Order: sequence, then structure tokens, then C-alpha cells
Amino acid sequence: MLTQPKAKNARTKRFLTNRDPKVNENVKTAIFVRGSTTSKVIQDTLKDLFALRKPEAINFTKKNEIHPFDDETGIEFFARKNDSSLFAVGMHSKKRPHNLILGRTFNYQILDMIELGIEGCTTMDDLKTKACSVGTKPLMVFNGEGFNQNEDLIRLKSILLDFFRGEAADKVSLKGLEYVITVTAGPLGPNGEPGLVFFRPYTTVFKKSGMRQPRVELEEMGPSLDLRIRRVRYPSDDMMKMATKVPKELKQTKVKNISRDGMGDKYGRVHLGKQDINKIQTRKVKALKKKLDDKQPASKKQRTMDVDSD
Repeated sequence: MLTQPKAKNARTKRFLTNRDPKVNENVKTAIFVRGSTTSKVIQDTLKDLFALRKPEAINFTKKNEIHPFDDETGIEFFARKNDSSLFAVGMHSKKRPHNLILGRTFNYQILDMIELGIEGCTTMDDLKTKACSVGTKPLMVFNGEGFNQNEDLIRLKSILLDFFRGEAADKVSLKGLEYVITVTAGPLGPNGEPGLVFFRPYTTVFKKSGMRQPRVELEEMGPSLDLRIRRVRYPSDDMMKMATKVPKELKQTKVKNISRDGMGDKYGRVHLGKQDINKIQTRKVKALKKKLDDKQPASKKQRTMDVDSD
């Protein structure tokens, strides 16, 4: 493993400071690595996935003797050297043809990864449609009950979301939504094993609808992949707990007597001391005043007093 170097000048210090842990982390960088033996399907797939992930991506054009499931040191070395948190490794062999490995690292150590077999591939060059702009944020749609039932598909969903989520954003303009990625899980097998997974990116086309909101149509962009899950490596409980730990600065402080419901509405509870209703000052309104009919005339009062004195 590489040792942490010391800063010799201001430029190196800024570079190392950028790699330090932060409350709001930088956008994750992905590396695309070729194995010692590859096929044209793997090369085209890595090329198209790299195009979708740019500019936060690094493509390795040379072959490397690397096998993440058997030896972790190679991918961890590349992760530390390039300050990357995501990786994609493509290789090809007789035992595992057209093999694609997607994974994540934490603290430059492999967190989890999944091995996929490519059984069908249609590249961007084959479709020859308009591609999305570089650096745009996609809308991801997951179809199929397997993404809520099968552990392997749930892990695949988590990795794909992390792989293509890009920079965190609270709001996205409708015009900035240039492409959509749909991931469809086929029916589960008789023993509950996952079936084929269909990965389809589409570009969006806005057309007139006669209303304020345009009519949205999708055009297949590529790469269109038919994937089958082969092997999955899950993270340990301790490493997953450290990777998902929320910094103190981002934790919401609980305010006493204030709560929110499922719709996000805010409710507050106010506690009052014991009150004496007789001492409460009410508003002096006309409705609370005595009526004129209830008052006795002054002349009648005077006559009554004169009779009593006699």
C-alpha cells in the first residue's frame, strides 16, 4: 500500500487537503480497469460506461493482471493512487465469459462488489442515436419485485445508484434531465435465484403537448446490457457501520415538543401553567356589554330614592 506523503509546497498541501475526510464529500470517482484477457464485448461495455460516468471517471487502456475476488491488493492500490471510491473491472475467460465486476471501496479498501455476466450487449455505436451531455445527472428507474425481495438484486441496486448518482442535488431542472436509466429484473428462479437483469439507458425528447408541460418520449441510447449475477461479496458489519456513519455536523438535533408527520408537516406542543379563568382579561366587545334595556332610567331611580326617604 502507498504511504501518505508529506506536503513539500503549497500545491501539494492543497492536493492532500482535498483528499482528507470532509463533512460533505467530493463527488465519487470511478476507475475502469481492463483485465489481462478481455473480449470486444467487455471493451465496448467499459468504453460506454466510462462515457456515461464522465467526467468523474478514469479509464485504464492497458491490460492489468487483476482479479478482485481472488486478490484485493491490485484494485486497492489503484483506488488509493487515483483517490477513487468506485471501480469497474472487465475480463474474459472460458470459465467466466464477458465478465464485468462493479464495486465500491471505503478508506481505499474494498467494501462490496458484484460480478455480472454480459449475455447481451448493444453499444452506443450500434444504435447511433443522440447521446447525452457529459456530466448530466440521470433519472434511474428500477422495475421488478426482485429489487425488494432478493438480497443480490438489492445489493446490485445499491451499487448502481452509487455508480451513477453523481453530484448530490436537491432540485433538478426538467430541461437538465437528458437521459433515463431503467433497470428491469426478470422473474426469480424456482429456488429464488435472480434471473436476467436488463440495463437500458434512454435519452429524453421533449415535444409539444398543447399544455405547459411537454410530452416526454424516450429514445434508446445504449449501452443496452443483459446481465446475469454470478458472485456477490457483501461488506462486513463493522466496515458497513463505519461507511454509513453520519457526521455530527449533519445530524439533525432533536427539538423538544416538536415533531413531524409522514407528510413532513411540523407540529409543536405548548405547555401552559394552571390558569384562573376569573382573572383572564377578555376583550371588551359590544356583545359583552349590558343592554340599554337592563339599565334603569335616572329619573326612575330618583323617584324610588325619594319614596324610601319619606
